[in-house]
Amino acid sequence: MTSIEQSLNDLGSEFAELGVKDRLTLLLEIAGELPELPARYADHPDLLERVEECQSPVFLFVEVENDRVGIFLTAPEEAPTTRGFASILHQLLNGHTVAEVLAAPEDIPDRLHLKDAVSLLRINGLRGMLNRIKRQVAEKA
Repeated sequence: MTSIEQSLNDLGSEFAELGVKDRLTLLLEIAGELPELPARYADHPDLLERVEECQSPVFLFVEVENDRVGIFLTAPEEAPTTRGFASILHQLLNGHTVAEVLAAPEDIPDRLHLKDAVSLLRINGLRGMLNRIKRQVAEKA
């Protein structure tokens, strides 16, 4: 499995090579890659934590089993930017060890070169998702 740092560097380079408009287009493409919730969470939304920092209703749940982290996120189809952020975090962090997820860099939004493409409010939503993921991982480890 590729390290979080390497995956982030690769994705950050991909975004950096694009103009601002194309960065947003790439983010919207990534939004389509967010996996659906498994039935155990889709049928029990009460198990998911709301990410209050997001304008859109974003919910998440983290599992820790045998030192591996499983990340489950949901964001509405009509909020593609937010879905893109959720998908990025899922791609970067899901399946890694507890230590790797807890050590994930806090500057993910900066390294993705998205500050010029989306509002600060949306960036804060991404930070909120990351912080809540890390908190849940720390609590469950």
